[in-house]
Amino acid sequence: MPADRVRRAFALLAVAALPLFAWPLAAQTTRPLRAVLPVGPGSGVDTIVRAMSPGITRALGGQPIVVENLPGAGGITGTLAIVKAPPDGGTIGVVSNNHVINPSVFKSMPYDALNDITPISVLGSSPFVLVVNPAKLPVRDLNELVAALKAKPGDTNYASSGNGTVLHLAAELFLDEAGVRSRHIPYKGVGPMVTDLLGGQVDWGVLSVPSVQQHLKSGALRAIAVPSPKRIDALPDVPTSVEQGLPGFLIDGWFAVVGPGKMPPAEVKRIHDAFVAAIAMPDVREAMDRQGNVMNPTTPEAAAAFFKSEQARYAKLVSKAGVKVE
Repeated sequence: MPADRVRRAFALLAVAALPLFAWPLAAQTTRPLRAVLPVGPGSGVDTIVRAMSPGITRALGGQPIVVENLPGAGGITGTLAIVKAPPDGGTIGVVSNNHVINPSVFKSMPYDALNDITPISVLGSSPFVLVVNPAKLPVRDLNELVAALKAKPGDTNYASSGNGTVLHLAAELFLDEAGVRSRHIPYKGVGPMVTDLLGGQVDWGVLSVPSVQQHLKSGALRAIAVPSPKRIDALPDVPTSVEQGLPGFLIDGWFAVVGPGKMPPAEVKRIHDAFVAAIAMPDVREAMDRQGNVMNPTTPEAAAAFFKSEQARYAKLVSKAGVKVE
């Protein structure tokens, strides 16, 4: 066979083989990003991540995101799945305050909350709101609520998303600051907690604003106070705890993106930059503002320092509240 025909034949074979070599690369870049949430559907973090997902996909060049809710044991179930995932950038998690609370609440942990994850960014915070079922507790402000709780010590109850969770500690912080008592009814996640608040099985609770916004608008639940230094745009008519004479009742919910331990720096940067870019997108920013979230993404290094300081802060609060889970 003449040399030029040989060269043409090899060239044609090479072109024909290109899809065979290119396919694995394409498959790798279009592999969905698994986002594990250690919370149930309808929680504040779930609402936030699902609203951000389209923007994150755009920032990742079209890589789709699969959100996987794995609630249970105050977030331990889902976080364990994050910790055990391959550290190749294919799995991330979005955790909240509970991540650093659990080491002080549970007698034993199946992972190290600080060393078995890779901090990527503390994305922002979501304000909390103390709400009541107005049919069960017809009060309109903190003074009336405190008076009602004092009038019937121990006869009222409050809901939380689980024993030792941040929503439990937030309610305990209020009770401690107000010097009143109320029975704790723990639930397995925010969804069932809200369901029973709406149904009147429980009287009151502290929740993230995004998780109850629609029920406040409908009047099914009533906002009594936001435990923040100043009023929030999402609920401008709801006075703060500071305004109502409880300056020590201050708490909110933060949320952070993490990966399995020992993620390659290149993957940490890729995920970090995508979240930062998504948060800057007008539609994502509008969605976050609508929910009342304050977005201020940190660097991975700042996230690591924040986790450490928050774990120490909540250890003191857990000890004061006397919360323990075997």
